[in-house]
Amino acid sequence: MTPQKRRRIFEELRAANPEPRSELQFTTPFELLIAVMLSAQATDKSVNLATHPLFAVANTPQAMLQLGSNGLKRYIRTIGLFNTKARNILSTCRLLVERHAGQVPRERAALEELPGVGRKTANVVLNVAFGEHTLAVDTHVLRVANRTGLSHGATPREVEDELLRTIPAKFLRDAHHWLVLHGRYVCKARRPECPRCRIARWCEFAHKTPATGAA
Repeated sequence: MTPQKRRRIFEELRAANPEPRSELQFTTPFELLIAVMLSAQATDKSVNLATHPLFAVANTPQAMLQLGSNGLKRYIRTIGLFNTKARNILSTCRLLVERHAGQVPRERAALEELPGVGRKTANVVLNVAFGEHTLAVDTHVLRVANRTGLSHGATPREVEDELLRTIPAKFLRDAHHWLVLHGRYVCKARRPECPRCRIARWCEFAHKTPATGAA
């Protein structure tokens, strides 16, 4: 993967989607944090269905704590691992109130101290809510990066570090969204749709599906 190919890939992804957005629905950093915590092993669609009524009644840490465990679970029971997620959300809300005046911190260390918040969740919040040049590596990003040759890392952290080091700075703000959406809708796990892929000509995936027209 040459710097020229890398640049062309992101130029093409930007041309196709100049202003990419998260498919999670939120209006504040707190709502985003809760949505991302709920999204582990769940689809964005299922999370949105749960958070739409939830945020209508509790969109601050204080209001979420007032719901209590049983009240929160009534809204998120359709989401996998909802018992564990409810416990982590309430513990996180308590810490936000006690340590951060009810606000979501924009420092990585402070975010990762919150129960249920790991590096990937922190990266999403820092990037989407605060505009930081971070890159969360989920299964889609890991797959796309390795298939295309953008990275050859074996772990999410290795892929993250390589992408942050090699992606031109002007693309870093939106690179996470472009790669996630490309993996979700085009470069799918079971059968990538190479014939309609806009970056196939620069992609180094050795097992493209037929009729790509790739060089």
